[in-house]
Amino acid sequence: MRRLFGKKQDRRGEDLAAVMDLQAGQTELAPGLRNLYSPASTVKTHVRDIADVLGEEQILSAEQLESLRNEQQRGHVDLDKYLHKLGISKDDVLRSKARLYGFEFQKISPTDVDKAALDKLELNYIRTNFVLPFAIRDGVLMIGTSDPSNVFGIDDVKRHVGMPVDVVVCSPEDILAICDKFDESKFNYNVDEIMGDMGEIEVVQDIDEGSSEDLEKSAGESPVIKFVNYLLTNALREGASDIHIEPKEKYTKIRYRIDGVLFESQQAPAKMHPALVSRLKIMANLDISERRIPQDGKIAVIMGGRNVDLRVSVLPCSHGEKVVVRLLDSKSIMLGLDKSGMEPRVLDAFLEQINLPHGILLVTGPTGSGKSTTLYSALAQIDSQTMNVSTVEDPVEYNLEYTNQVQVNEKTGMTFSAALRSLLRQDPDIIMIGEIRDGETARIAVQAALTGHLVLSTLHTNDAPSSVSRLVNIGIEPYLIAASLNGILAQRLVRRICKHCKEPYTAPENLRKYLDRAHIEPSQLFHGKGCDQCRNSGYAGRAGIFELLVVDEKFREIINQDASVNSMRRAFQTSGWPTLFDDGLEKVKKGVTTIDEILRATEVSGEIGDDVVKS
Repeated sequence: MRRLFGKKQDRRGEDLAAVMDLQAGQTELAPGLRNLYSPASTVKTHVRDIADVLGEEQILSAEQLESLRNEQQRGHVDLDKYLHKLGISKDDVLRSKARLYGFEFQKISPTDVDKAALDKLELNYIRTNFVLPFAIRDGVLMIGTSDPSNVFGIDDVKRHVGMPVDVVVCSPEDILAICDKFDESKFNYNVDEIMGDMGEIEVVQDIDEGSSEDLEKSAGESPVIKFVNYLLTNALREGASDIHIEPKEKYTKIRYRIDGVLFESQQAPAKMHPALVSRLKIMANLDISERRIPQDGKIAVIMGGRNVDLRVSVLPCSHGEKVVVRLLDSKSIMLGLDKSGMEPRVLDAFLEQINLPHGILLVTGPTGSGKSTTLYSALAQIDSQTMNVSTVEDPVEYNLEYTNQVQVNEKTGMTFSAALRSLLRQDPDIIMIGEIRDGETARIAVQAALTGHLVLSTLHTNDAPSSVSRLVNIGIEPYLIAASLNGILAQRLVRRICKHCKEPYTAPENLRKYLDRAHIEPSQLFHGKGCDQCRNSGYAGRAGIFELLVVDEKFREIINQDASVNSMRRAFQTSGWPTLFDDGLEKVKKGVTTIDEILRATEVSGEIGDDVVKS
C-alpha cells in the first residue's frame, strides 16, 4: 500500500487505464472522474478539460477556445499558463476544475478551520500535497484540495484517517495561509525556562537593533530578548491586536486585546520591567535614557515567516513606563468586502458607491470599529492599473502596493490639508483620507469631490445620519454637502459565537422584545458556553454590522432644507435601509453573534433604549 506521506505521483496514465477498464466493463470510475470521462467521450481523441467548462460558462469566448485548441494541435500547451495569459482569474480556473471533477469550489479561511479536523494530518503533508482537512460534519471529514484530479491521494487520506471524507476545491493560497496560521512550531518558546532565566538578570543588556528583525533567528539570545519575542509571536498566534505591558507595584501585568476585549496573558517580575521596556525601546529606535515623557515608535519584524509592523507607545506611569504595542499584520486586513459581514444588499450598494467617478464616501464609527479595514478593502476593489490611487494617512499603518501613500507629519507642516493640496496637483483619480478632523481638510475634500475626484475617508460619528450634521458643525455649508456627498457607511465590530462551544439557549425575558422586533424565534438563539478554544468567553473572531445611507435626490433636498441630526435620522428610518441595530439582529437570527453583543456594540434609541438601561 502507498505511504500517505509519500511522493506525489502522476496519475494521468492510471486514470486513462481506468477509463479503458470501464469501456471493457471491468471497473467503475471514481466519483471525481465521472464528469471527466465517459465511454462515449473516450471514443474521441479529445478529453474534456477546464477550457470546455470555461467555454460553457462563457468565461472563455468561442474564439479563444478555438485558438487554444489550434495551439494544442500544434504541440503541448500548459493550460494553466495559457489561461493566465488570457486574463482568466485563478478562482475561475479552480471553479472550472471543481465543476469538471464534480466538486464544489469554496474559499476557506482560518476561522473556518476546526483544529480537531486539521490535526488529522501533519502540516508538512498538507503543505506538500495541498490536501486540507478543515471540518468534521456529522462524522464526515471535510477536505479542501487545490488539485481535484488527485483522487488517489484523497483515497489515501480516507484510509489514513479511517473515516468518510467529503471534498471541496479551494485555492493553494488558502491552504498555505491556514498552515501558517496553525503552525505552532514557529512559536516554540519554553516560557517557564525563560522566566527562570530572567529572574537571575538585574541589568538591561545592550542589544543591537536592526531595520527588520527576524524573531526566530534571535530566539537563542538573552532571556529578555527571548521573552519579548515570545510576547510578540504569541500575540500574533492568538490573533491579538494589541499588547499591554503594565507596571504594577509588585509585578508587571501583560494583557492581549483579542476581538476587542483585553485578556490577561501572564505576569512578570517587577524588577524585570525596565529590561522589557528598554528592549522594546531599542527595537523601536527610541531613547532608552528618557523615562519622563511619552515616546512613540515603530518596529518591522518577521514573525511566522511574514513581515509584521509594530507601533510602540510608551507612557510614564506611577510605577514605571507602560508600553502598548499594536500589531499591524497586512494579512488581517485583506480579507475582502465579501467576508466583512455585509448583507448582500448593502454590499452591492457599497460596491456601486466605490465605483462612482466622483463624490465623497464616508465610513464612520468609533476607534477600533474596522473603518480602516473597510477602506483598504474598498481600495483593493479599484483598478489601480488604470487609475491613480493616493492616500493621506496618520500614520500609514499598512503598506499597499497599489496606492501612493503619504504620511502626515505635523512637525514638518505636512498636515492632512497640506498633503491634500499637493495631491490635487498629482493628477489623482481616487483619494483616501485617513480621517476628516477639521474644517480645512473637509473643505478640500469637498472641492476635490466637486472637481471630479472620488474621495474616501473616515469620520468619528455614532451612526450614518449624524455624519451630515457633523460636517455642518465643522464648517461645511449644507448645499456643498448635498452636492458632493455620495454615501455614508456606519459600522461596528461584534464578536462571533465560538463554533467549538456553540449551543442553543433560551433568552432572558427582558430580551424578548428585541427578538419579537426581528421576528426571531427563541429556538433560533445560540451562544457559546465557553471552552479552551475561546478562553471561556464564548466568542472567537469578529464580524461587522453596518448601516448604509445612500445620498439620493430625496436626501439632497433634506440636507439643503434641514441638516439636523433628528431630520436626517427620520429620513433614514423611512428609507428602508437597515440600521446598525437591525443589521445586528439579522446576525443574531443567523446565529453569528448574540443579542447581548448587539446591545453592547450599538446605541438603540427611544423606548427600546430606555428598556436597555433598565435591564
